[in-house]
Amino acid sequence: MALTGVIVNGVCILIGTLLGLFFTKIPERIKDTIMSGIGLTVILIGLSMAFASDRVIVVLLSLVSGAIIGEGIDLDEKLNRLGSHIEVKFKKPGQESRIAEGFVTASLIFVIGAMAVVGALDSGLRGDHGILFTKSIIDGFVALVLTTTMGFGVVFSAIPVVLYEGGIALFATQINEWLPENILDLFIEDMTATGGLLIFAIGLNLLKITEIRVANLLPSLVTVGFVLYIYTQIQGWLT
Repeated sequence: MALTGVIVNGVCILIGTLLGLFFTKIPERIKDTIMSGIGLTVILIGLSMAFASDRVIVVLLSLVSGAIIGEGIDLDEKLNRLGSHIEVKFKKPGQESRIAEGFVTASLIFVIGAMAVVGALDSGLRGDHGILFTKSIIDGFVALVLTTTMGFGVVFSAIPVVLYEGGIALFATQINEWLPENILDLFIEDMTATGGLLIFAIGLNLLKITEIRVANLLPSLVTVGFVLYIYTQIQGWLT
């Protein structure tokens, strides 16, 4: 079944969050240090992905076009508004809550990664769920750690993850009919590099170095396909 890996991913995030709730009472000083460690690790993951492609112009134009679209519809504000709505529903009166922050941060970390796209493509194209199973274990652990500092808002990130990966997996079952395999390989490389820079930005935000509106850059993961197509066409004309 094309959605097996997707479902397992969502379940692992749920389990990780539930386990993380047992450690939410640890001192704030320790939580701050843990969050710094998470931020540094996220930066490392982002940088390792960013070098997946040597077509810098494709990555740049993807980010620029994605930023224009993202700012135009203000995805960041909409995602934060959704997080705030969830927080209002579940926040206890008079108690400080980080439900919205946990939901938004976890959603971005779990969705942007290359493993989400490549794993979902493998599930849809070949029925191979290995990558998503591996991602599920990683996400479960990350969910556990994030929950210790941000609370149970992390669990709601399972919803966009399942919708996002599920959509890609179902789409992938038909992709072979119109997209050549060599173009698909190039797309995965450029999407990985673009996504890596977004993950790097998340790490900087976690360390409170920047306040980049990463959600408003998410359309770049879609526009990278169009930019790559134009790039390959121009290359073909020139040669």
